[in-house]
Amino acid sequence: MHSIGAYQAKIQFSKLIERVTHGERITITRHGVPVAVLSPVSPNSPRPVQEIIADIKSFRQKHHLDGLSVREMIEDGRA
Repeated sequence: MHSIGAYQAKIQFSKLIERVTHGERITITRHGVPVAVLSPVSPNSPRPVQEIIADIKSFRQKHHLDGLSVREMIEDGRA
């Protein structure tokens, strides 16, 4: 992993981003101490829609408004 000082990273940011897009990880240092790492983002595999719907339904079963409506909460927040 390559390291670079913060000032140089600021000046060469576009070049560093280009290197990162090609898979390189770069450590940014300040006075020789590592403070950040630029690394490629790992691709997220999208979750199946049915799984997301199941999570939402599960959340709704565990959380209740105790008889309040959304309109009542909005009006209460305005007071």
